[in-house]
Amino acid sequence: MDNKKPTDPEFYFLNSAYNFFLDILEETRTAAFWEKDPYYRFNRVKDAFLVYSEILEYEPIGWFLEALKKLRPPMEAEMSKDFLLFIRNLLIHFPLYKSWDEVKFSKSLVNWSKPGKSIDQFLSSFSGKEEFKCRIWNPEDKSMTYISIKFPKVYDDNEISLKDIVSEADGVGFSMALMMRVLASQVDSITSSSSEEGQDDTKNIT
Repeated sequence: MDNKKPTDPEFYFLNSAYNFFLDILEETRTAAFWEKDPYYRFNRVKDAFLVYSEILEYEPIGWFLEALKKLRPPMEAEMSKDFLLFIRNLLIHFPLYKSWDEVKFSKSLVNWSKPGKSIDQFLSSFSGKEEFKCRIWNPEDKSMTYISIKFPKVYDDNEISLKDIVSEADGVGFSMALMMRVLASQVDSITSSSSEEGQDDTKNIT
């Protein structure tokens, strides 16, 4: 079971999805990305969350996330799945905003159609918890960034801003790094080969 290999359709999807995600990851790690319009950045990051959530359907990634709960520090598995899906669902199910800093929500807005869905479940579980602190390494500029995720103190009808949970720069860096760590669990290697047209990345999925 642990040696499961992807079927042909799985391999095709995973290879395409990984390449799509890695293109966005590499872009977000450049200074040029942060000079782009906030709406452009917002949509590129949204695409990364979307493709990541689809890749999570691949069964071995579920095994990896379960193993994280036992082998890694507390909260890492929850942040790698629950927190990232919370952000993803917030961005997708409330397409009302044009930038990270504009995203706002409340309990009544989250539950406007039906209570108890995924966003409501996450906020009900994590609101009031201590902030989650971590550090991430950016291989592009060889720098370490220290990040704090500040969960809402109270989850009620008061307005909550996404930027108050985590800033755009920290949220994007943290989320992309977490996603890459999970995705890398299914990769034998990632290599780059130069061509006259530019860099061509080859990814081998386990």
